[in-house]
Amino acid sequence: MSSYGSKTLRQAVLRANLMIPAAGLAALTWGNVSGVDREAGLYLIKPSGVAYTDLTEEMLVPVELATGKVLGGELRPSVDSETHRAFYLQWPSVGGVTHTHSTNAVAFAQAGLDIPVLGTTHADSFSGPVGVARQLTPDECATDYELNTGKALIELVGGDEDAVGMPGALAANHGPFTWGATPVKSIEYAIIIEKVAEMALKTLALNPNASTPAHLQERHFKRKHGPGAYYGNAGVLPS
Repeated sequence: MSSYGSKTLRQAVLRANLMIPAAGLAALTWGNVSGVDREAGLYLIKPSGVAYTDLTEEMLVPVELATGKVLGGELRPSVDSETHRAFYLQWPSVGGVTHTHSTNAVAFAQAGLDIPVLGTTHADSFSGPVGVARQLTPDECATDYELNTGKALIELVGGDEDAVGMPGALAANHGPFTWGATPVKSIEYAIIIEKVAEMALKTLALNPNASTPAHLQERHFKRKHGPGAYYGNAGVLPS
């Protein structure tokens, strides 16, 4: 499999997958990261059911972007592969996708509730509440379930520009999916979603009526995003 995807991409996808257990985002093998090579027309994704401690670059499964066909090797891709593929096809800006079953974000997904913006930590990364997608129909579950999961999340988020401002969402009764310009950036958003979900649960326990002023949300989001952003330093490369 090592002939598929650049060395740089394989290293990035492996690194991002290993960040899942390091960040405490998944028990057992409950999470996966992929990264896309649009020029080659493929993406690399974690193989299904393989422990993170056993994972190597050579095990990453190459999948054809246009068709979902596995291009090489003996391992099956993550069962969530078609959801990842849906995002890559819909959003040209996305270079990496992460899915986890992190505890606090899953709690919101299982409750069918958006993660509300209750403070600046959330507003720094997301342009509004982290939404939960609609429930899938029986037919959508019976046929092309994973692809339909992606379509429901796309329906919720919108177009490519929307996906940049809202780099994550919750699949109903399932869990968070996040995306970004790189595989590592996508898992960084997964880490952030889990943290803001935890903060939101604790905040709402203390004050069920808690909220954040819209102008404060906007200020914090624009500090890091858009033409007037001023967070960070020139010459310091992001992950």
